[in-house]
This record gives sequence, structure tokens and C-alpha cells, in this order.
Amino acid sequence: MTDTRSVGLVVPQRARFDQALNLRSGASLPGFELVFETYGELNADRSNAVLVCHALSGSHHVAGVHANGSPGWWDNLVGPGKPLDTNRFFVVGVNNLGGCYGSTGPMSINPATGKLYGADFPVVTVEDWVTTQARLADHLGIDCWAAVLGGSLGGMQALEWTLRYPDRIRHALVIASSPKLTAQNIAFNEVARQAILTDPDFHGGHYYEYGVVPARGLRLARMMGHITYLSDDQMAEKFGRQLRDGKLKFNYEVDFQIESYLRYQGDKFATYFDANTYLITTKALDYFDPAGAYGGDLLAALARAKADFFVASFTTDWRFAPERSRELVYALLHNGLDVSYAEIECSAGHDSFLLDDPQYHAVVGAYFDRIET
Repeated sequence: MTDTRSVGLVVPQRARFDQALNLRSGASLPGFELVFETYGELNADRSNAVLVCHALSGSHHVAGVHANGSPGWWDNLVGPGKPLDTNRFFVVGVNNLGGCYGSTGPMSINPATGKLYGADFPVVTVEDWVTTQARLADHLGIDCWAAVLGGSLGGMQALEWTLRYPDRIRHALVIASSPKLTAQNIAFNEVARQAILTDPDFHGGHYYEYGVVPARGLRLARMMGHITYLSDDQMAEKFGRQLRDGKLKFNYEVDFQIESYLRYQGDKFATYFDANTYLITTKALDYFDPAGAYGGDLLAALARAKADFFVASFTTDWRFAPERSRELVYALLHNGLDVSYAEIECSAGHDSFLLDDPQYHAVVGAYFDRIET
């Protein structure tokens, strides 16, 4: 039976930009490519376009299915009749610069050397991503987004859009995110990076030349990431102290189901994600801090914004806690902006923003219903 609430089979597209890109770090790229997907139809006056920004390990594949059957990572949210309704909106998903799903990144050819960039690919930031997304909007003929939304790192990009291009975005949906990382979050990212950097197969980031992958480092990074993405309640509910084989082994193999889960997630991640992209993306998370240029004054930093905002947090998300979302809401309100805030009861921790939770989807859908196209 055909799923009438799915956008169906989708095919990635590619855009080439030959104008040099000057990055926040001071480095420059002579040009770049972005891989993206679109869902729905752009209306006549091009007023119904919505940009979806991905989080750390996300991609351009937001909704629908690829020919190999893989679903989009936010397919439960985006599609006909879903909270982000593709019967009303033209939705764009993009793989960010530095990614490993086809956009220019460490696995691309460096035109200066004729070899893969590897560790020579420069560090990119949220600001750089938004600049490249604006070029993609120009390419698609979109002068102003009806909305930009994302969860976690994607929410940071939505926020940056309101600051970098305040006249090119009408609504920003910032979900399970923060105006900057806490010291604890930076610490988690650093431990994950060290797992990769100290892997003997990393070879200073040029492991492609050796035909190897720093799988052990990626595996550990992902295992630790999953611990922080889930809540204690969710771990207890899903795994508790269940033994995989019904008895203790008295060795260092897997005893508990949670150990088995983490090893499985780590092993799977190491087969498809690029270690250099992981390093780049965690640094982008660490560096994002709009208030940094304003002496830490978030109210002053957000004074440039003009968009209306929807901000959502989840009660058990300790990685991007509701306090961080409230901090953002406070600063936006004190700048006289229109802000809707939802603090959603959900036991799944940070990963809640990816789930098909009825309350969550209801409030997102209600917000999109109010957006004129």
C-alpha cells in the first residue's frame, strides 16, 4: 500500500558554486558543491520555502526514501499532512559543507594537490554553513525563507540565519538547542575527538591514503555520544540491568544489554561516517556563540533578529537542557520579538527531537499552520 503521508522516492541534487568562499577561520575555498534534496513545490511568488538544517550526523536526506530504501532522518515530521506539510511548503534539506554525504568536505579532491583534502580541509563553523546555505537559496531563487528549522546543531543554524540574514527569514524554529555549548558539552566533544585523534589508524587525518578508517576512535566517539543523547529514564526503561545472555560472564565481554546496544551503535556508525567530518562538526558546535562578540551579552547579540521564533525543549534532555532554551527565549522576548515556547514532556532525552512524539508534533504542526505562504 502506498504511504500517502510520505514524499516517496527522492533523488539528491547537486549545486556547484565557483565563487571563492572566505571562511571564519581565515581560510578560503576556491569553490564548493552542496548536495541537497527538495520536497513539495515552490509556489509562484516563492514564499513557501522552508530550510531544514541537520544536526551532527545528519544529512540532506530529510524525508522520503532513497532507491536503496533508506528513510529520511526526519521523515516522521516532513511530508504530506505531517507537521511540516509538503502540500503547503517547499522543503529543502542540505548536507553541510565539510560533510561526508556528497558536499565538499575532507573526502573531496583538493584542487591545489589533486589528492583528497583529508586533514587539510579547513575547520568550518555554523556561520560558514549559513553563508553557503544562503548561496544555495540564491541558486534556487529563494529570496526569503518562510522558515528555517533544525534540532540541536540544526537549531543553532536556524538561530544564526536570523542574525546573519535577518531580512531573508520570516520564522525560525529552534528545537532542542542552545545559544552556545556549556563547558560540559565542550568537554564531551573533546573526549570524542581525542578518541579519534589518538586512534593509530587516524594518521593525522590522512587515513584515506593508507586505505584504513579510524574505526576504533569513531566507535568510542559514537558510544559516548549515545550515552549523552539518551536520558537516564530512557536507558532504564529500554535496558535497565538486563543481561544479554542471562548470566554474568566474569570477563570483559558484553554482560549487559546496554553494553551490547552501545557497541552496536558504535560499530554501525564507523561503517558510514567520516572521522574528519566528525572532528569538524564537533568544533562547529563548540565555536558557536553569537554573544561572544558582545561580551557575553545575548540580548545585545540577538538585537539584529527580526524573525518570529518557535523554541522547543524536552524535559529529560540534559545535553541541551530546557534552561538553555529558556535563556534564548528570555533574550528574544526582551528584544521585542514574537516567541512561542514549548517545553515538552518526553522521556527520551536529547534524541526526543527526532521521535514521533504526539505532543511534540502537535505543537510543531500548530506553529506551521500559522505561517502564511
